Amino acid sequence: MAKGHRSQIKKERNIATQEKRPHASVKYTGIPASKAKIVLDQIKGKDVRTAAAILEYSPRYASAVIAKVLKSAVANAENNLGMDVSKLYVEDAIAGQAPVMKRIRPRAQGRAYRILKRSSHISIILNER
Repeated sequence: MAKGHRSQIKKERNIATQEKRPHASVKYTGIPASKAKIVLDQIKGKDVRTAAAILEYSPRYASAVIAKVLKSAVANAENNLGMDVSKLYVEDAIAGQAPVMKRIRPRAQGRAYRILKRSSHISIILNER
């Protein structure tokens, strides 16, 4: 049986399983995951400067939101983990589905069509080369 108080044991376990790579995420964005994945696939595996340049000149709406997340992940790497920004690259970029808002579109003869307004959770994980 483990020694110590239950809260102390849980704290030690959480520290042991904590993510060591710098990351940032945004939740409940009003961008469908399918559209965010198109932009995320373009920056996966690229170094941070190249990824920021791609996002800067991408015409898609999702690129502005993803650029903010990337900037936040770089700041986390620099300030929290003391990593060198010039060595960082985008190791993983994930867009998962978030709750869907369901709306109604009135149609002829009293019918109603459903509109699904999808949202997503976007995460970017960096690493050093």
